[in-house]
Amino acid sequence: MIIDHRTYTVQHGMSKEYMALFEAEGLPVQLRHLNLVGFFQSTVGPLNQIIHLWRYDDFADMEKRRAARDADPDWTAYLKKSKGMILMQENKIITHTGFSPIK
Repeated sequence: MIIDHRTYTVQHGMSKEYMALFEAEGLPVQLRHLNLVGFFQSTVGPLNQIIHLWRYDDFADMEKRRAARDADPDWTAYLKKSKGMILMQENKIITHTGFSPIK
């Protein structure tokens, strides 16, 4: 199993608008194709950050699922609407340790 850990920094003053748009239009598309582990928002430290955690069996599973999502016309529509809302994006692939409760 691998986890895609994504941190998005939203433009100042756009967090509520971004979250509403993502929940209404982006999330339903993602849930059709991907496995959500968690969705978080920063409250201390760097602000305006949204953290997504997505689970995949392996890199091949990730590529297959992302390709299906990217081919979904609703995803393309969401991307057009959210254009300009994200200031920065950081992606990491993380794996569990032997003693992690999530495996």
